Amino acid sequence: MSNFSKIWLSSPHMGGTEQQYVNEAFAQNWIAPLGPNVTGFEKALEDYLGGNDHVACLSSGTAAIHLALLHAGVGPGDEVLCQSFTFCGTSNPIIYQGATPVFVDSETSTWNMCPNHLENAIKSRLAAGVKPKAVMVVHLYGMPAQIDKIEAICKQYGIFLIEDAAEALGSSYKGRKCGTFGDLSILSFNGNKIITTSGGGALVCRTEAQKEKTIFWATQARDNAPHYQHSEIGYNYRMSNIVAGIGRGQMEVLGKHVELRRKNHQFYREFFADSDLIEVFEEPNADFYSNHWLSAVTFKKADEQPDNENLRIFLHEFNIESRPLWKPMHLQPVFKDTMFYGDGTAEKLFEKGLCLPSGSNMTDDDRHRIKEALLQFMK
Repeated sequence: MSNFSKIWLSSPHMGGTEQQYVNEAFAQNWIAPLGPNVTGFEKALEDYLGGNDHVACLSSGTAAIHLALLHAGVGPGDEVLCQSFTFCGTSNPIIYQGATPVFVDSETSTWNMCPNHLENAIKSRLAAGVKPKAVMVVHLYGMPAQIDKIEAICKQYGIFLIEDAAEALGSSYKGRKCGTFGDLSILSFNGNKIITTSGGGALVCRTEAQKEKTIFWATQARDNAPHYQHSEIGYNYRMSNIVAGIGRGQMEVLGKHVELRRKNHQFYREFFADSDLIEVFEEPNADFYSNHWLSAVTFKKADEQPDNENLRIFLHEFNIESRPLWKPMHLQPVFKDTMFYGDGTAEKLFEKGLCLPSGSNMTDDDRHRIKEALLQFMK
C-alpha cells in the first residue's frame, strides 16, 4: 500500500455553515425529529426543485422508497417493476411490503431502465393476468433516465411511477430537475451523496396531502388523540432536527458541489479522450444534464486484459479508491428466483465498468496523483 493519503471515491464535503445550524439546534434544545432545521431543509429543497413540490425529510432514501410504495398501494402479492441496475435500497422495500420485484434491464445510452424492455415487461405481465402495481426507475450515478418515455408508458397502462433520484440531486432532463418526475420522487443524503446529512433522505410529494400522509406514517402513524392511538401501522422514519441542520448548510453549497463533480468528469473525459481501451460514461445529448455524482468508465474490450478489476486493484495499491458498478439486482443471490426482462445490458456493464474518484473535495494534487496512476496502468 502506498504511503500517500487516501483518495476516496466520494467522501463528505462540508461547506462551513453546517455547524452553525447544528449549534442552534443544541442551543434551542431542538434535539428531536421536528424543529426549525427540518422545516428549513424541506423548504430549501422545495425551492431548489422549483417550488411546485412538497418535501418530507426522512431517515434515509430507503425509507422514502418504502413510503412511496405505501402511497402506491403496494402490498402482499403485488408486483413492482424495478430497474435492475441499481443499489439494493431501491428494491429491498418491495420485499418489506410483501410484494415481488420484477427486474427490468438498462439501455446502453443512459445505463438506466430501457423503455422498450419496460413496455415488454408490462405487456408480458398483463398477458399473464397480472397488472404491475408500480414502476421504479433510477437516475444512475446522476445520469437522467429517458424519464419522459417512461412516464408516458406508465400513464398509458395506468401504473404508478416512483422516481429514484437518490443519486441525481442537481441533475436535469430537458431543463426539468430530477426529483420532480413521476407520481412521487425520492432523494438521498447518505454520506457519499452530492450533499449529505450523514444519513437521511426525502420523499418528494406532488401534493400537500401526500406530504402530510408521509409525515404521519413516518412518525409511527399516531392518530390525533391526547393518548397514543394507532389505526394504521407506522414507522420511525422522520429526520432529526440535528441531521437537518447539516442539510441546511449543505444546500448552500449544492450548486458548487455539482460544478466540482462535473469538473472531475471533464478531467476524466480529457484524459481518456484518445484511449482505445477505456470509454467515459457521459450524457447522450444536450437533453441530459448530469451532476456526475460518480464518474464511471467502461472497458471497450471486456474479454481482454487489462480489465476493470485489474484497474481497481492497481489504483488500490496507490491508495486510490475505486468501485465496481452496481451488480444488477437480478444477479444478486437474494433475488435469484425473480423475473427479469432484458438483453443482458446491465450485466455487461457490470462486467466491464468501474467508478473512479469523484468527490467534490478532490484537489488538483489528487487529480494529478490519479492521472499518474492511470498513466502507469495504461502503459
